[in-house]
Amino acid sequence: MPRTNERPVAAPRGHGLRLHSWNPDSAADVEAWLRGHRDPGFRRWNTPLKPVTDLDSARESLRIRARQQEEGVSLSLRITDEETGTTLGHIGLGEISRPLRLAHVGYWVLPEARGRGVATRALLLAAGHALTTLGLHRLELAHALGHDASCRVAERCGFRLEGTLRGAMFEEDDRDTFRDAHLHARLATDGVPAPAA
Repeated sequence: MPRTNERPVAAPRGHGLRLHSWNPDSAADVEAWLRGHRDPGFRRWNTPLKPVTDLDSARESLRIRARQQEEGVSLSLRITDEETGTTLGHIGLGEISRPLRLAHVGYWVLPEARGRGVATRALLLAAGHALTTLGLHRLELAHALGHDASCRVAERCGFRLEGTLRGAMFEEDDRDTFRDAHLHARLATDGVPAPAA
């Protein structure tokens, strides 16, 4: 399987988007990362293990992700507009298992970029990259129950609903309470979904 630790990593561009590695030394990247994590829409559905609350914690979060990328256990990509280079959000592969050829997918989109199919287009790009260039076999995507928009994105991108995981995610801003999640997955042997309209 090709290594995922070559920096900077750029997945194929397409669907009006381009994916780039986040740069912890870029003030613009750190600011975008912080804005994404402070967004109420993000916070409603995601409670990171380590909170990102200011520029210092955002920079440290990106440094950790860069190290994990160098170790080949994750891949964190900044979603940008292909023409303008404007940052639109994030998509990443986590917990990459080389023996199982498995990874977990997560993504978020900045508020001003929502409603334009960015998450769907980014997931199509990232999944195609993971299942071909990176040689992975299975991608898993979990989202909190009730997050219907994320469910629709997963299904549009060929991630089949496999069931409900009980108590699999933190509740909003609460690391002591858990909520259920839907589990979706896509295999390298599944058909390639049609691009988003």
